Amino acid sequence: MKSKYLLLASAFLVSGLTFAQKDELKTLKKIYDKDEIKAKDLTEYKAAIEKSEPLLANASESDKIYLGFYKSLVPFIEAQEAASRPENRANPQAALMKIFNANNIFQLADNTSKVIEFEKTSGKQVLTKSINEDIADMKPMLLNYAVNLGKQKNYKDATTVLYSLYLLDKTDLEKLYYAGNYAVNDKDYDKALTYYNELIKQNYSGERSEYMATSKLSGEEVTFASLADREKAVKMGTHEKPRTEQIKSKRGEIYRNVALIYNSKGDVAAATKAVAEARAANPDDLTLAMTQADLFMKSNNIEGYKQVIAQVISKSPNDPNLFYNLGVLAAQANENVEAEKYYKKAIEIDPNYINAYLNLSVLKLNGDTAIVDEMNKLGTSAKDNKRYDELKVKREAIFKSTLPYLEKANKLDPKNEDVYRTLLNVYNYLEMTSEAKALKASFNG
Repeated sequence: MKSKYLLLASAFLVSGLTFAQKDELKTLKKIYDKDEIKAKDLTEYKAAIEKSEPLLANASESDKIYLGFYKSLVPFIEAQEAASRPENRANPQAALMKIFNANNIFQLADNTSKVIEFEKTSGKQVLTKSINEDIADMKPMLLNYAVNLGKQKNYKDATTVLYSLYLLDKTDLEKLYYAGNYAVNDKDYDKALTYYNELIKQNYSGERSEYMATSKLSGEEVTFASLADREKAVKMGTHEKPRTEQIKSKRGEIYRNVALIYNSKGDVAAATKAVAEARAANPDDLTLAMTQADLFMKSNNIEGYKQVIAQVISKSPNDPNLFYNLGVLAAQANENVEAEKYYKKAIEIDPNYINAYLNLSVLKLNGDTAIVDEMNKLGTSAKDNKRYDELKVKREAIFKSTLPYLEKANKLDPKNEDVYRTLLNVYNYLEMTSEAKALKASFNG
């Protein structure tokens, strides 16, 4: 009999806990639904969280999900209460931003995604509508926060916030793409690889059309969500100068980064496999072909490199950008003869291709550092003096060879500071005083 009473007591205890949890959940939802949070609401909210935590061990799956969500909201409830104070009403966002940090945002996003997934599976949408409204309000603010973190070179937190934005809306794969890029900047290659592989799995390309028009009120160009929205704004007369920009596919860059990460880990086979699979699925994607060529070059597979390059050139024989990019690849692999050939081909197709002129001049000047180093190490013996004179002649030849490319680049972009400084140094070294004087006058004028 004793054991029977113990079981009954235990059953009543669990039942009591469940009712207690339901009460706490009701309190939390009631406060969450409020438009304005006051100090007493915050106190009540925190008390309900504190009371519910010891009960989690016996909670149902749904209660654990909801309590996890409400708990992750505490910093934001605090921020909302602070924003509602009279002294903060003039600038409520400032109060909100004070409480923001990457970990708080991730915890909220992670728990929010669990609630949305649970309600989608269960078919009972208790919070989904409210959550989606909150997400729509929060996304622009969180995106600005991530961008500012990136500008401060806080790539770790920027990665976390962008990934959190993706968790809040898993259809927004662009945020996952940028999270991967920031993870690369943070040198967290394992995280970047996880994000990139998810993008590959989702077949993300990022290729799209952007619809812009200029606001007549502000004079600034605005991007619209759709062509219909832009046409409506132009028709209403609020905007003018409509234009459409095609955003190129990011697929090649994603696969390239995946390949480079695998390569950095010493897993050349995985890198090669990733790019080969990508090209098989997207045979006409030139950026992927360039990625494969780059990988072949880095792994010293010259035959594979030549085959891919031949395929690429046959598809776009008159594309100056293609030959310029081939030049960059070759230069990165210290194949300077090949690089020069490709840059000159880009110029042949487009005589005003300024970057090709710039890179040709850089290519020519690359040998200067080694010559200067050798000159500085020489002594004062007759043999050393003779060698010094030989090197001086070589150095002069290098500067003269780069001159036409720099002068052309300066003509195309006379206010480019990098071109100006390099060309001025060349003029000074070659004692071309009048040319240096004219260059200074034109640049500063």
